[in-house]
Amino acid sequence: MKKNRIALQIIAFTLIVITFIACDKDYANLESDVINNDVATNFDILSKQYDVITKTKAFDPILNPVQTNNLGLSTLGVYDDIYGRTTSSFVTQLTTSTYDPNFGDDVQIDSVVVTIPYYSTVTGVDDDGNTTYEIDSVISKGDSYKSIVLRIFENNYFIRDFDPNAGFNENQAYFSNKSASTSEMITNLEGEELTFVDYDDETGTDMTVVGNVIDINNNGHVLKDVNNLDDNGNKPILFSQAPAIRVMLEPTFWQNKIIDKEGDIDLSNQNNFLEYFRGLYFKAEAYNDDGSFLILDTNNNSANVTIYYNRLTPSTSDDADERDTAAFVLNFGPNKINFLETDFTVNEEESDTGDSKIYLKGGQGSVAKIKLFDGFYDEEAGITNFEKFRDEFESSKRLVNEANLVFYVDRDLLDSANEDPNNEPNRLYLYDIDNKTPLIDYYLDATNTNLPSFSKYNHLGALERVDEDDPSSKGVKYKLKITEHINNLLLRDSTNVELGLAVSLNINLEDPSLGFTQSKVQGSDELAVPVSSVLTPRGTILHGNNSENEDKKVYLEIYYTEPNN
Repeated sequence: MKKNRIALQIIAFTLIVITFIACDKDYANLESDVINNDVATNFDILSKQYDVITKTKAFDPILNPVQTNNLGLSTLGVYDDIYGRTTSSFVTQLTTSTYDPNFGDDVQIDSVVVTIPYYSTVTGVDDDGNTTYEIDSVISKGDSYKSIVLRIFENNYFIRDFDPNAGFNENQAYFSNKSASTSEMITNLEGEELTFVDYDDETGTDMTVVGNVIDINNNGHVLKDVNNLDDNGNKPILFSQAPAIRVMLEPTFWQNKIIDKEGDIDLSNQNNFLEYFRGLYFKAEAYNDDGSFLILDTNNNSANVTIYYNRLTPSTSDDADERDTAAFVLNFGPNKINFLETDFTVNEEESDTGDSKIYLKGGQGSVAKIKLFDGFYDEEAGITNFEKFRDEFESSKRLVNEANLVFYVDRDLLDSANEDPNNEPNRLYLYDIDNKTPLIDYYLDATNTNLPSFSKYNHLGALERVDEDDPSSKGVKYKLKITEHINNLLLRDSTNVELGLAVSLNINLEDPSLGFTQSKVQGSDELAVPVSSVLTPRGTILHGNNSENEDKKVYLEIYYTEPNN
């Protein structure tokens, strides 16, 4: 053991010497679990806390709505938390891969089905041989999913691709308050309301009108052929589907809108079709003053309206009265817009020195602005506190081992409101709010998996709870590692930019390589909101830098190595 200790000391000292010879400013990032005071006799492992300034930036739902037509996903439903109620609805265009269709002769619609898949994973097979699933995209209170009321309308508003006020060289932005700009509201959305139907239990073929309540569950669906029976007298299975919102619509509207328009110019190409049939508006409402909030995979090919019909078999058949079945599919897209109604309000504190509380809320909510090293001028030193920090590290030849921003949850406020710990967001996203990009630590974090809960885990640590083995226990704090960001400030003279902090549905959505862009804030050319924040309704309250509880104030903690000679 003694020989190993001496060897570690020699290796550590050699690394430091080589580093200083190479360049005084090229500091190595030596992690504290490799170099520590037990093996380092020529330098010390220390830590220091630094002040930061935090300010809540809330988005007024009328003056500063957020852009919601660039999300990639769609949200639908009802969510209640400490900030009140959020209700989400959306409108989507419909397209088809087949234009100028030939439906055949004597067409009779069997059914019209709207399908919107949840995000789900296969968990196994039950005793009857049916695939079992787990839903990954339903936010609901308690252990059970709450139903919602869904109304579907024909959309009467034409959704543009480009902004005419920008010379048609910029994509049109649409916002959460049903607007395209401060002067243009989205109106006339609710065209004809579509009727929900289902097959009568007695006949199995006749359709009867049913209610608009969506029962949310993790069951898959088996689609059967209603026109034929197998040798046992049962309807044969056509295919199985993963869990989804799946409703059957009364066929008359679709007979008139689609089938009877065969040969018409309105079905001849996409431009004509989008002008003729402007899509569907999905409007969510609470059921028994409750509900669930759904994140839906509307980019999936399974998100569609399918018209199942039968027709006379083409004349090549020997039987002139023989019929066959077919389907006409209308897919969701390309343009979809989410609309958010919210009770969220928060009084922003009027102070240049920061806030006592940090109010974070997804959707049409709020983010926080963060300035490291408090951003103020040190009169005695004659420089800013950031410049003082940089000079201090350079002159002392300190090496940054680790840097963390630590935020404590305000348990007093959450507990006094009886907030359900399940409502607390598990992940927060920290970003460069000036340049609207992730920090360098985001790109260098290798913990990127297919499970968003574990992605970027080193950089953006998950909510630490009272009981780490119980994901529904009360939250305590978030620790966000920004070691490489601090090293950039020291080694590469990077600008000490203002940082943004937001709740996040899925950390991976902020990766620019995936093609997502941050959402604009109407009325502001400077601010943008992370997509992963717009998609989640969750919110929380954190202690700010001016918190009355000194032990819970937000702080930046830096672990560093300093030569002791």
